[in-house]
Amino acid sequence: MYFYINSNHTAMAGIELRRIGEDDVRQLVRFVEEAVEGTGCEGVVIGLSGGLDSVTVAKLCIEALGADKVACVFMPVAATPAEDRETVRSLCSDWGMDYTEADIQPAVDAFARMLPAGCTDPVESGNISARCRMVVLYGIARRKGSLVIGTSNKSELLTGYFTKFGDGSADIRPLADLYKTQVRQLAQCLGVPAAIIDRVPTAGFWEGQTDEAELGMPYGDLDRVLEGLMRSMDDEAISGLTGVPVTGVADMRERMASTAHKRRQPPYPQIAPGTV
Repeated sequence: MYFYINSNHTAMAGIELRRIGEDDVRQLVRFVEEAVEGTGCEGVVIGLSGGLDSVTVAKLCIEALGADKVACVFMPVAATPAEDRETVRSLCSDWGMDYTEADIQPAVDAFARMLPAGCTDPVESGNISARCRMVVLYGIARRKGSLVIGTSNKSELLTGYFTKFGDGSADIRPLADLYKTQVRQLAQCLGVPAAIIDRVPTAGFWEGQTDEAELGMPYGDLDRVLEGLMRSMDDEAISGLTGVPVTGVADMRERMASTAHKRRQPPYPQIAPGTV
């Protein structure tokens, strides 16, 4: 996997992302309010890991609905650090949110045993974990009459860095148009603790796993590369404005193209007029 740390900070100024502020917070709060009200649901259910994205979404939902309408579910696996549990419990207590814990490791192990060749690939095991978590969230949401809130951000969605029918599934996605660096800005506006904002991003599926190592570059560089691609700039231009080597930009362009299917609804043939 190509990995790169950019030390040329002045070159990055060429592709700037819009800074997130209070107006954006108000817009996102309205989005959550209207989404829940429009479905007639009672509240929301969030898979709370203690990481930046899920904590930011939880705080956003509190602002929109009130803490009593926000149910948080902590779903550890064997590799989940004990400190994550304490972080989530503490946040739920401090912010007044409902807390539920569901150990999904037995379910992950059971599904792994069902596979014809077993499961020795950590990525495959991580996909099983993500899908087990979504089963839990939708089960709880059904009982509560609530929506499942997704925590995926724009950086993850554009690079396909999520599990199809796992963390990629949700009823609404408040962060879907915010890059990871913008989520950090949103978190600051919402008063998310600095210790969470500064945590190394990780899905926590295996020991030592980090987002940036798997993606191949730091989010500060990745987000500007992705923005350049979204602006239809060529690889050389993006490289010149960000300091990321052309090979790294090309890798991200290919990654976006190869994971496009994960961002689309499944295609189907239209047999008769009026097909949904």
